[in-house]
Amino acid sequence: MKIKLVPRDKVKVSRKSISKYKSLKDALLKLEPGGNALQVKFQSDKDLVSYRNIVYSYNRERNQKIKSSADTVKSILFFYIE
Repeated sequence: MKIKLVPRDKVKVSRKSISKYKSLKDALLKLEPGGNALQVKFQSDKDLVSYRNIVYSYNRERNQKIKSSADTVKSILFFYIE
């Protein structure tokens, strides 16, 4: 295997990557302690785990304590700050 560093301008990118979780991250910024909770509908258990992982990473990055609660019957996930 040959590995070589090349200048970044030689790498062609067909589109800019945008996180599909950007809207969730933007909404997390609006949460306030004791305020409203954020409600997110999910399709599968995989979505549930993904959403929670995004929030737990967000917590580590910003040193916050956003908590979650799930209603698996209605497929709704809630995020809030106590």
